[in-house]
Amino acid sequence: MNDYKTLTPAISVAGQLQPGDMQALAEAGFHTVINNRPDGEGEDQPASEALAEAAAEAGLRYYYLPITPGEISDDQIQRFGQLLADNRAPVMAFCRTGNRSSTLWALSQSSRLDPQTVLATTTAAGYDLEKQRSRLEQRWQQGQGADAPRRSPANDWDVLIIGGGAGGLAAAASLLKRRPSLNVAVVEPRDTHYYQPAWTLVGAGAFRRRDTARPMTQVMPRGSKWIRARVAGFDPERNQVILDDGDRLGYRALVVAPGLELDLDAVEGLRDSLGHNGVTSNYLFEHAPYTWECVQNLKHGRALFTQPPMPIKCAGAPQKAMYLSCHHWEQRGALPNIDVHFHNAGEALFGVADFVPPLMEYVQRYSATLNFRSTLKAVDAGHRKAWFVDKDQDGNAREREESFDLLHVTPPQKAPAFVADSPLANGNGWVDLDPATLQHPRFANVFALGDAAGTSNAKTAAAVRKQAPVLAGNLLSVLDGRSPGAAYDGYGACPLTVEKGKVILAEFGYQGVLQPTFPLAPTQARSLYWWLKAKAMPRIYFDLMLKGHEWLTGPTK
Repeated sequence: MNDYKTLTPAISVAGQLQPGDMQALAEAGFHTVINNRPDGEGEDQPASEALAEAAAEAGLRYYYLPITPGEISDDQIQRFGQLLADNRAPVMAFCRTGNRSSTLWALSQSSRLDPQTVLATTTAAGYDLEKQRSRLEQRWQQGQGADAPRRSPANDWDVLIIGGGAGGLAAAASLLKRRPSLNVAVVEPRDTHYYQPAWTLVGAGAFRRRDTARPMTQVMPRGSKWIRARVAGFDPERNQVILDDGDRLGYRALVVAPGLELDLDAVEGLRDSLGHNGVTSNYLFEHAPYTWECVQNLKHGRALFTQPPMPIKCAGAPQKAMYLSCHHWEQRGALPNIDVHFHNAGEALFGVADFVPPLMEYVQRYSATLNFRSTLKAVDAGHRKAWFVDKDQDGNAREREESFDLLHVTPPQKAPAFVADSPLANGNGWVDLDPATLQHPRFANVFALGDAAGTSNAKTAAAVRKQAPVLAGNLLSVLDGRSPGAAYDGYGACPLTVEKGKVILAEFGYQGVLQPTFPLAPTQARSLYWWLKAKAMPRIYFDLMLKGHEWLTGPTK
């Protein structure tokens, strides 16, 4: 088979193909072939009938849409576009050199893609279509005219983004900053966007809950379309997303960023216990203020804090709740009367060893008891009882009952079912990704970031801030027919609030490599970092990250 050029992940073009090439195309992953060269144009040219027969034997769909050079009609353009829409991708279109096929693609897409994008795509593939510019501009203007049909959720999109959380909105903003002409839609069922990193501070009386919530309409990046709908599944073979009402959305490229789900039902009795008799969680918007209420009311007794098996969003948040509560009790003189326990399903206080010694100093200062390999199994708020499964180093398990006056629970967490049960998932249910490029290994036009991404970095908003520019650059490269060139190094930041007014700013990448932003000892608690956490980061989030301003986020190459 002769060399072919990829225009988008959905279509490639080539010069004259032979019947013997069809099996190779099938093995390369193609599903559809379109022949744009009229029979009899060249002496050594195989007949369309022979090509169709070979394609059928290879399991490929074959279409004959002959084009005479320089005579491409509007009907032929429409027919070509319809073939792309109706058939399984990727598609291989061919003619004598590939030029007619690339021209057909450009003209068929010109009513929804601006001429600059179309010409950049074909030029990158080696086809100079500058002479088609006037026709492309005319079709683009017609497609944007007042009488043109308005887009609806049933239309195709250049980029479809699943999720209106930190990852989805940051990706949309970064993409539109680079290419404002993109047709971008964000699928998100909720009407409110939450700044979740501040909920730990809400649970310590240091932040107002109402300041963590904004209407989705206020945070949606300029130039993007908000589709308020729920996703039921993915059909990446057809470049489609399935909604829960059965409708389908098409895309040229897909960004999966739905976040993760709190699995409240994984702990028996937890759902009914939350918000009652001292059972609370900073991981839920509605219960973070109750944490502060419980902390203020507790003068003596037993306080339990839990951390489930990884992965979870913001792995330091479970112990942050403990430190801030203990600091309040210490300031009020109540700490000696409170028996504090931290139950961690893991085997270490923190996943990056450099930060364990300074954290242990606070554990000892607050006289907290650490319980490793200890997982919350059940809760009975009415009787103020909790049950844990403890494992020894050999994996032997035993169940233990604990009484409590305050129980702060970090719920187990999982990927959304529509991700975990989809062709996009890895063996653990998260979106399968290349950890550097954030590109799916099997579907080249699918990318992901944020909490649902199957990467080993910390699941934090700071990680999203670094991921979004990498994803945006790589996704546009793929749309332009080039290979991804930017790399994400696993950066994540966890501001460990060890007392009210001081933070240890843990910044690290893949394999726990320290990546401090500031030229200061990274393991020391500082009041500067408290200001950064409580005052600067919310502004950076809303006014910079969600608007495509990429401060200190340059990707590696």
